[in-house]
Amino acid sequence: MRPGDIAGCRDKGFGPLADKERKLGEFGFAGDDAVVPFEVGPLDVRGRIVQIGPLLDTILARHDYPEPVARLLAEAVVVTVLLGTSLKFEGKFILQTRTDGPVDMLVADFATPHAVRAYARFDAERLETLLAAGESAPETLLGSGVLALTIDQGPHTQRYQGVVQLENTSLEEAAKTYFRQSEQIPTDVRLAVGKQVVPGSGGREHWRAGGLLAQFLPKAPERMRTPDIHGGDGDHDHAPRELADNAWQELLALSATIEPTELLDPMVGSERLLFRLFNEHGVRVFDSIEVRDQCSCSREKIQGILGGFSAEEIAESVEDGGVIRVNCEFCSKKYEFEAAQLAPTA
Repeated sequence: MRPGDIAGCRDKGFGPLADKERKLGEFGFAGDDAVVPFEVGPLDVRGRIVQIGPLLDTILARHDYPEPVARLLAEAVVVTVLLGTSLKFEGKFILQTRTDGPVDMLVADFATPHAVRAYARFDAERLETLLAAGESAPETLLGSGVLALTIDQGPHTQRYQGVVQLENTSLEEAAKTYFRQSEQIPTDVRLAVGKQVVPGSGGREHWRAGGLLAQFLPKAPERMRTPDIHGGDGDHDHAPRELADNAWQELLALSATIEPTELLDPMVGSERLLFRLFNEHGVRVFDSIEVRDQCSCSREKIQGILGGFSAEEIAESVEDGGVIRVNCEFCSKKYEFEAAQLAPTA
């Protein structure tokens, strides 16, 4: 058996062997806050899977969002780390929604090699009204608008951005639409978010999330073609269509069997879940990619931004005591600057 192959592998993640050092491909090796790339050769499928625990709990606890808002942001974080960890260069992946719902903005970004940050903006009064009426579906809270997925390779490069319409659409479905429209690669995405009581936490609930992204990448390009479907006006129908290829259909059938609890439960783990799904075919896993709660804000960066303000803009920003206060929306860190020390732009 090749290193990294887990089909038929003994369960070494738990039980009497749990105290031994785990190796790549063994159950429980990656653990929380680590994305596991995988490949199912017989199905021509590649993908990534993740379980997020302490990282997500820290981000959400920092802002103390209402639970429905926290769930939406958690899904955004999962999508961001699944896509962001695929970058093969130094850069940043940014997910952002802009909608007319009470949760009108979600922002999450991943900066290589491992930094994740996220925040949500919402109208507390509108949110409370909807929740009181029993309207708590994610699609309702988001409303109509757009989901923008941006790849930024840094200065002196052009950003790539894919935009997906959000119209009574979940983030899970929107992510699938992004791949269908922007990359034209058959892609399946599964997300789960929940709260669990962790042993040793004194009964306190902790946020957890999980996700799986699988893509069909056969060597023969013609196998990726979707059947032509024509609408009544003679144009191609843009409704979601699934590939007719048997291998991809089998992947979709297997993916549909995933229970949300399996994506969340740390006692299942990423490798064990992959084994449950693909043990008949054999699944190969690769080195995991750690993700961390890490904001990119700094006093120097913010001072540089303020240094570009005009004298009028600085005057409008000054508070009592002659200072300008700035709070980072991502990590909630507070910065304070003496207005007299800033050099305004003429």
